[in-house]
Order: sequence, then C-alpha cells, then structure tokens
Amino acid sequence: MKISTTSETASESSREIAMFLATYCARLLACGATCMRLEKNASRIAAAYGKDIEVTTMPRHVQISLWDAGHANCTIAIEPVGAPAISFDINTRLSRLSWDIADGKTNFAGARRRFDAIIHSPSGAVRPLILLVVLANAAFCRLFGGDPVAMGIVAVATFAGFYLKQVLTAARIDSRVVVAACAFVSAVLGATDSLFAIGTTPAVALGTSVLYLVPGIPLINSFSDAIYRHYLCALSRFTDAVVTTCCLSAGLCAAMLLMGTGMF
Repeated sequence: MKISTTSETASESSREIAMFLATYCARLLACGATCMRLEKNASRIAAAYGKDIEVTTMPRHVQISLWDAGHANCTIAIEPVGAPAISFDINTRLSRLSWDIADGKTNFAGARRRFDAIIHSPSGAVRPLILLVVLANAAFCRLFGGDPVAMGIVAVATFAGFYLKQVLTAARIDSRVVVAACAFVSAVLGATDSLFAIGTTPAVALGTSVLYLVPGIPLINSFSDAIYRHYLCALSRFTDAVVTTCCLSAGLCAAMLLMGTGMF
C-alpha cells in the first residue's frame, strides 16, 4: 500500500482510517461488490469518523482521498484489488460491518479486528455448495426442456466439473484455464446422452452441462457500473466476462470435437 498526505500535520488517526478504508474497499470490490455499493459503504464509514471521502475505483486499484473537517488536510491511500474471489458471504458481512460502524456499535480497533476476521474466515462448506450447484444446473436443464435422463447426466457433469473447479482454484491455477478445463470435463460427460442415445434431449443435456460456468455476476456488475458512470470498471468487468465466456466455449467445443457430437 502507498500512502501520501497533502500536509505533514495530518493526524495519525486519519492515516490509519485511510489505510483501513482502502483495504476495505479493495476487498469489497474483489468479492463482487459494485462500485456504487463500495462508495456507499466507504462514505458511511468515513462519516462515522467525521471525515469526507472521495473514492476512485480502478480495475486493479482503489484510491481513497480522506478529508478532515473543513477540508484542511487530505490523506490518500491506494490499495491493489487483487485477484477476484466472488463471495456473497464476505460481501454481506463487510456491508454489515459498515452499518455497525455507522451506528456506533464498534470502535475503530474493533472494526479492524472484525474486518481481519471476516477476510480470513474459512470459506463456506464445500459439500452443500456443490449439492446446490448440481441441483440448480439440473433444474436449468429441466427449464430448457430436458428429460429426466438429461437432468441426471447434467447433475453428474456439473458435480464433476464444479469439484474440479474447486481443486484447481485451490491449486492457484489461472482462472481462465480452470474455466476451460471444467467446461471440457462437464461437456464430455454431458455428451454421453447423445453418444449412447439414452435420452430424448441430448442437445439440452450438452448445452446446460456448462451453464454453471457462465459469468453472470461480472456481467450484471458491469451493467450496474455503467449505469452509475463507472465506465472503466464496467468495461474491465465486461471484458473479463467475455474472456471467461470464450474459455468456456473453447472447452465446450473441444469436448464436442472429441466426442464427435455435431454443432447445434
């Protein structure tokens, strides 16, 4: 983190608050919050400490400009965002922390301890998550007209692909490679309906076997950022979503070529 102040008389507390807010905003952005949510939460925290704040959000960095009362002194903190790791749980808990600070339910030291506990907390249980993803993707298969056989195949394909995603992500493999590999594995299993002619909707089984990899959150966030004129972040998120979709398509096409299924 880089810190600079416009005045040597800036208090130590202002520097600490600026550093905390920069780290807070960077983490919130990485876990899938929109730029507008980030600004609202940061403004709420800053107001609780009697400060005015300006947040400059970039695709890979967040800059905080923290002003004392009367705008006599300004403290600037810059924090890298880091690799995206979308987590609704962390997003919600960080937002709740901002409200607790604003309502005076915790002091600055307590807020820092809670923030550290939130960002270092272990991820949720993997097994229930996998089960929910499997059921959701099987439901999508049914929604698009898949028969019970196709739903079962999609469930198996989703389980295998999503489990592989967890393993590769834990091994710190590039996310684009992870998406392509998972799409390939899921599509190979999804193509068994067509290969062995065991169902009546093989195309639906193949097409929906990779739906869990569609980057829906980055796409939604990109449109939200564009609405609120955060065009740079909107373009960055949209580009990431397009790249992810291309990786998904590459894995799907490779599986279709391998299994000899026709393009549909």
